[in-house]
Amino acid sequence: MTVKEIQESIIEEFSLFDDWMDKYNILIEMGKDIKVIDPKFKVKDYLIEGCQSKVWLYPQYDGEKISFTADSDAIITKGIVALLLKVLSDRTPDEIISTDLYFIDSIGLRQNLSPTRSNGLLAMVRQIKLYAMAFKAKSK
Repeated sequence: MTVKEIQESIIEEFSLFDDWMDKYNILIEMGKDIKVIDPKFKVKDYLIEGCQSKVWLYPQYDGEKISFTADSDAIITKGIVALLLKVLSDRTPDEIISTDLYFIDSIGLRQNLSPTRSNGLLAMVRQIKLYAMAFKAKSK
């Protein structure tokens, strides 16, 4: 699926519910399905700065696409990172760098997070894009 198709499917899934408690349940379920980071990578080097909860993000680059594994000590945050990885994992650096994550506002995620969680969301997006920029620069 393309990045746009995945974002559209997320918007469709979240639009089935009006109540944000139901939408949080979707996030929690997504967090349970995340490809969890190997415990050896749950170290400071892979800890995302700017998140209230602990979030570890490990990138792997095969020369073409970047895949990510992640984990968090908070269930909602784990769901948020799972949502981001659903869209951005297994993509080329250019795809990741250029992707407009419009689904975040379309589903009302940013508006329904506490300020600290919203800052964490931005920190996760920034870190994913920084990894993509680094791998792109390294492969030139």
